[in-house]
Amino acid sequence: MNAREAKIRLSRQLGIAITPKAGRMLERRPRPPGQHGGTKDRLKGSDYKRRLIEKQRLRAQYNIEEKQMRNYVKVAMQRKGNPADALIRLLETRLDAAVYRAGLARTIYQARQFVSHGHILVNGKTVDFPSKLLKPGDIVTVSEESRKLIPFQEAAAEMVARSTVPYLERSREQMSAKLLHVPNLAEVPLLCEMSMVIEFYSR
Repeated sequence: MNAREAKIRLSRQLGIAITPKAGRMLERRPRPPGQHGGTKDRLKGSDYKRRLIEKQRLRAQYNIEEKQMRNYVKVAMQRKGNPADALIRLLETRLDAAVYRAGLARTIYQARQFVSHGHILVNGKTVDFPSKLLKPGDIVTVSEESRKLIPFQEAAAEMVARSTVPYLERSREQMSAKLLHVPNLAEVPLLCEMSMVIEFYSR
């Protein structure tokens, strides 16, 4: 099974589209993988199972390893206020998340790859670690040389049609995005129940 097939399978298991191709596949084959395709009640069951699935959904949407997620949750739970809000602020201010949300990459996987390969600048300087946390006012830009590459031309062509989020100000002409403020949970287009994620890690 190649990486693309693995992402489609994961999307079907979790019931969410983590890539555009997986989204198209879910429209055609909404049932989960397996001999009988599961049942409509596959997401029901024990409280543990429901929390586990929500945790897996969150991890899949940010392409984050379990150890990383546990560390983020630990930090979030040490902060004042709602830990779900604190967790989403940490995840959404990651550089790769900002690149994806702004439409500078078509998927979170592609966003991480772009950052790791040195295509992305933060305030004019190359940053090659996807986990870098942005601050309000930081400007993320595709390097001028990289804008000539086909993946970035495709991303630029799709930016008009893709909806943006209220905490990012983006420019298709400059292939850039500015973080206006640290987002709260209600502003983030998530496909999971954050309260269940916190409950999973709190057990």
